[in-house]
Amino acid sequence: MASQLSPELAIRMRRAAFNRALAEADLAAIGPLLAPDVVLVAGTDSAVIAGRKAQLLAWKREFAAPDRTVYARTPEAITLSPVAPIAFEHGAWQGMSSRNGAIEAAGAYTAKWRRSGGEWLIEAELYLTLA
Repeated sequence: MASQLSPELAIRMRRAAFNRALAEADLAAIGPLLAPDVVLVAGTDSAVIAGRKAQLLAWKREFAAPDRTVYARTPEAITLSPVAPIAFEHGAWQGMSSRNGAIEAAGAYTAKWRRSGGEWLIEAELYLTLA
């Protein structure tokens, strides 16, 4: 089915799946969305999390917190490359308290996606904390 979708819709659906996985603390659903050598640069301290395994370990720790932060990304634009199976996603993110739903942090992000094996995978994410 994913091969029948437009690239933009496929990426938006993969982002929605990632948001659901974060909300549900579902590590098994996150792994298939990430390229093996994915890189995440955090918004406030610019910490770099390199590799799928490292990112899954970071999410596992986050999910174990008693009052964890639930992150969501909202894509505003998807830009497809005309020369390679890659795309940029730009949008807004926010982190909400799992205890009371209060927004704890928010900002902007950019993600780079690559189509591999018929699926779009996140290769890199860069976050900017604005609130």
